[in-house]
Amino acid sequence: MTVVSNAELSSLATALEDLTRRVTTLADGLAAQQQDLATELYEVERSLNGAQRRLRKVVEGASATP
Repeated sequence: MTVVSNAELSSLATALEDLTRRVTTLADGLAAQQQDLATELYEVERSLNGAQRRLRKVVEGASATP
């Protein structure tokens, strides 16, 4: 069984937040010129936001576990 540290989970959460911001910035920049691509990227953004919420719950649960 592999033990995952809170620091590792927190690092993953931070990386996911950064990735989400990058996707959003890219989509915002493309919105006026390539709306179809921007729309797809906004869908990715929504999925990443859902993943962030789930990962936060995992981090919180891991923090509560001794």
